[in-house]
Amino acid sequence: MIDLSKKGVWFITGSQHLYGEEALQTVAEDAQKLTQGLNEADKIPVQIKYKPVVTNRGAIREICQEANKNEDCIGLITWMHTFSPAKMWIGGLRALNKPFVHLHTQFNIEIPWQEIDMDFMNLNQSAHGGREFGFIASRMEKKRKVVVGHWQENEVQESLASWIRAAAAHHDAQGARVARFGDNMRGVAVTEGDKVEAEMKFGYVVDAFGLGDLVEYVEAVSESEIKKLTDEYEQRYKVEETLLPGGDKHQSLREAARIEMGMRKFLKDGDFKAFTTNFENLHGLKQLPGLAVQRLMKDGYGFGAEGDWKTAALLRAMKVMGIGLKGGTSFMEDYTYHLVPGEMRVLGAHMLEVCESISEDTPSMEIHPLDIGDRPDPVRLVFDATPGPGINASVIDLGDRFRMVLNPVKVEPPHKDLPKLPVARALWKPLPDLKTAARAWILAGAAHHSGFSQAVDDEQLKDFARIADIECVIIDQDTEIEDFQKELRWNQLYYKNK
Repeated sequence: MIDLSKKGVWFITGSQHLYGEEALQTVAEDAQKLTQGLNEADKIPVQIKYKPVVTNRGAIREICQEANKNEDCIGLITWMHTFSPAKMWIGGLRALNKPFVHLHTQFNIEIPWQEIDMDFMNLNQSAHGGREFGFIASRMEKKRKVVVGHWQENEVQESLASWIRAAAAHHDAQGARVARFGDNMRGVAVTEGDKVEAEMKFGYVVDAFGLGDLVEYVEAVSESEIKKLTDEYEQRYKVEETLLPGGDKHQSLREAARIEMGMRKFLKDGDFKAFTTNFENLHGLKQLPGLAVQRLMKDGYGFGAEGDWKTAALLRAMKVMGIGLKGGTSFMEDYTYHLVPGEMRVLGAHMLEVCESISEDTPSMEIHPLDIGDRPDPVRLVFDATPGPGINASVIDLGDRFRMVLNPVKVEPPHKDLPKLPVARALWKPLPDLKTAARAWILAGAAHHSGFSQAVDDEQLKDFARIADIECVIIDQDTEIEDFQKELRWNQLYYKNK
């Protein structure tokens, strides 16, 4: 469902005619070699497309306007090979509505001590050319990332790749549709928000649909489609015997398949990229669509429970950022704590809806009572998350701005078996520790729902927040509560006076 193969980043090199045509030809050749070298790097997730060197106001404005109109351009990489007088960039940067990253590098990696002359100095002026460009971008308050170092350096390529993934997620959000099946869970505050401001800030559209609209699709699913999907379940998962043909719960499996197929068709026909459900709005459905949600997330859809459209949109963005990377991404909730001194942990889970992409082993397909939603027992996938590093992310609406809160975690195997807990789950230690992380998360107002990922990292999410121009705070190994509270207060002043 997520395909970045046709998307690209445009590589824009700045110079001027002061140095002569021979120098400009070398600039162009170097820029093409640099572009080719980045494209050959395994880390770069999309094609970087070389564009002709720009040397005057008209050319800069024209390339920025072309980028705006190009549906496959997700952003720009700007590089000043020589000195490029920055007043030339004002018109183009004013017109540009695509994100850009400033690559502050030079073509050569070292000073040629024995051969360096004024021709070399005139040609290789990135050191101060980049500063000139940086001034005008700052003067115009253009949000961008600055990456410094030689372009062949691993750290530079990784930092560029991080920004490119964030830019791809931002591009994917423009005009993206989020379907809300039913409304928000009644009485809950954090899942509410300003959908108009969200469309203005992030680009996605949130639409609500009555359950009857979905039920029509569910009821139209054919017997052959149900059979094909249940056969797929049997091949892909460890299906408990009672759900297999002839088992006394097989009809429940068939109903889960019917709901999944109906939801897939609805989302595909409406070109949706994310959706929400709510166990308080199930009219016409025979069970809570837990299995359908788990499998749709695996295929790239964003999801939020109880009508949480902000988390659904965030999760879709994280799915795009993580495409092709090792590890999965899922909707998540801090569910319960292990508060034993010295080994404090969080058990993350939800009623049903955790994505199988984070599973360590082949999930088990089971059916158990839920006691929520006033419906027959639902089918679900049960598994433990893969041990290793991960991150939780939350986006909240503070009324005057959106805030992203990030918390890296270390996922562990459950300390003991969980024979009576029939849900997908993840056990983690939040950084720096549970007490500090929970205090900071709560002080920041972050939600009880989150986007959880073992593919995406904090740099990509911070890049995304920068592109979207929203507040972002991180709770990590270095967090001290007093300093964190100061950061929140400083941010409050900044955004109040912005």
